[in-house]
Formats: sequence, structure tokens, C-alpha cells
Amino acid sequence: MLHRELVEAGFDRSYPTLVRELRRLGLRPICLVCEHRRGDAVTVEIDHPPGEEIQWDWLELSPEDVPWGEPAFVLVGALSHSGRFRGVFCEQMTFGHLAEAMHHVLVALGGTPRVWRTDRMATIVVAGTDRLTVDAAQAAKHYGTEIAVCPPRRAQRKGVVEAAIKYLTRSWWRTARVASMAEAQASLDRWSVEVADARRRPSGTVGQLGASEPLRALPAAAYPAVIAVERRASRSALVAFEGNRYSVGPAHAGRLVTVHARVGEPLLRILSPAGEIVATHRRAVAGAGQTVRSAEHAAALEQAVLRAFTTDHACRRKANRPPGDQSLAELARLKGIEPEPAPVIDLARYAQLAEAAS
Repeated sequence: MLHRELVEAGFDRSYPTLVRELRRLGLRPICLVCEHRRGDAVTVEIDHPPGEEIQWDWLELSPEDVPWGEPAFVLVGALSHSGRFRGVFCEQMTFGHLAEAMHHVLVALGGTPRVWRTDRMATIVVAGTDRLTVDAAQAAKHYGTEIAVCPPRRAQRKGVVEAAIKYLTRSWWRTARVASMAEAQASLDRWSVEVADARRRPSGTVGQLGASEPLRALPAAAYPAVIAVERRASRSALVAFEGNRYSVGPAHAGRLVTVHARVGEPLLRILSPAGEIVATHRRAVAGAGQTVRSAEHAAALEQAVLRAFTTDHACRRKANRPPGDQSLAELARLKGIEPEPAPVIDLARYAQLAEAAS
């Protein structure tokens, strides 16, 4: 990545020359954690036949790592033979998000291999066992594939996707100019085609090798997993989901609701905490920034807002309301001013004046 940027700025030497000079001048930053772990793992190159396997893993980004201040998760799928990969941004790591992201990755790669290799994800493997979850098994059957789960604490079994995540993070994410998840997804898609697929291999580029792998055809529709996320409706009775906003009735403004969207279906449903469907909308393109408000909800919201105003009593904005004695006393106390003593009235003086007048 640094060599590519320097070449665009006028650097005319080779990549090995750049690396050698960086090492000679001691310009590479030292990571104490990496230095401590270096040399511990023993690895070996495993031969992967074309079209045999794809490896899956998550890239987790904390709120401090993203410009929009919310956690993000990138599902990365890498073909084990060619190393060609694609990634999809998700809001959460639920099975619904996983299934939808998997389908997008497979569509971008042009098909599915025979085997899906993953680590022991909570959405794939039942905790504490070696059995697949019901959803994972049904999804594999839907695509006609097998799921191979890595043994516990054996991250090297899926080294292709881990190398892809490391390359993606260093070469793209650290310098990506994005302000939202939609912009990040569009930038990642462009970078994957223009940069990642253009990597050279002895028999061609990564993109050429990946396109020549004999992948299986995808089913007509994605696996119908359910995406369920909890949201709080805004004061204007709108619910945010996938970079868009969908309306609910004014009675649900400021309350918690649950958005249900089935992968591959054009509609989404918004449910109340009791499980009642309060709104159904056509699902907009993720990251489009659209506001989808039905005519019924717009009319109800307008009536609710108008009912909140009253004209029974005029608002007196110009009335004279000077501070009272209690307010002035409190102000004096805050300023540390001692109150003046009350005047003493002597009634004997009044008696003398009355005698003199008589």
C-alpha cells in the first residue's frame, strides 16, 4: 500500500528497494505484541484443489475504529485455492446477518465451492459441542455444500481467510476515506476488484485464478434467514435500519421496537415488544438514506402533532413578571450577600407626634 502511494507521488524504485531502505533506516514501527508472538506458530502450506473450499471469518471493528462511531463487522469469504476474496459489512453477527452476507459474497465470487470452512462461530456450532446449529445445517443443505469446522484453538486451519483479513485491513481499511457503512461497502467492493484481484501470481492474477475455479451454481434464492434487530423509534416515529428510516405509528414514537427482515424478501416488518406487527414496508437498498413513510402513518403523525397544540388560552409573551422577594433572596444567597436587616419601627415616636398634633 505504501509503495503504491509513493509510486503515485513520483517514487521510481522497486518494492524490494523500498522495503530494504525502510529496514536499513529503521523506519518500520515495532509492535511489542507481534514481537512477543513471533516464531511461536509452526505452519505448512496445504494444497487446495480449485473449487474445493471457501473459508469464512469475521473482521470485528469497534466503535473507536470506525468514523461513524458504531461497531461494525465484516464477513470475509476467501477461496482457498486462488485466494480471491470478498467482504460484506454487517451491523451484527447474528445468523441472519451471516446468511445474507454469505449470499452476497458467493454472488460476487460467481458461485460456491463444495466445502465451507469456518471456526467455531456461535451461529454455526452449538456451544460446548461439535454439532452444527439447525440454521447452519439447513443453510448448507440449501446451497448443497458441506461445513468443515476447525478444531478448537487451531486458527491456522483457515490461514487463507486470515491472511485476506490482514491484507484487507492494512492495504485498504487503514487509509479508506469513508464516513458511513454504505460508503465503506462501496469502497471495499471497488478495492477488491481493482487492487486485491490484481495481485500477481505465477500463473496469472488472483482475479483470473478465482474466475477460473469450477464453482457450483447458486440456488435461485438466498437462504431465507431472519434478521432481527432492536431499535428505538425516534420522536418523529421513524426507525433506522440499514442506513434507511421506516415509519411507525405515532403511538410508538420513542419506544423500543424490533425490525424483522427475511433474507431475499422485499418486505420488512416492525414489531412491538409484545410481538404485534405495527408496520410493514418495502425494504429499501441498504445505505440509500431513504425515508419510507406510509400515507397512513404520515396522516396519524400530523393529527397527533396538531392535537398537542391548544388555542384555548392565548400565550401572554409580553407580560411584566419581575422577580419576587423569594427569588431575590435566593439570588442574594447564591452571591453571598448578607440580607439587610428589617427596619425597626418605634411606636413611642408616633405617640409623641400625635400628642403634639392634638
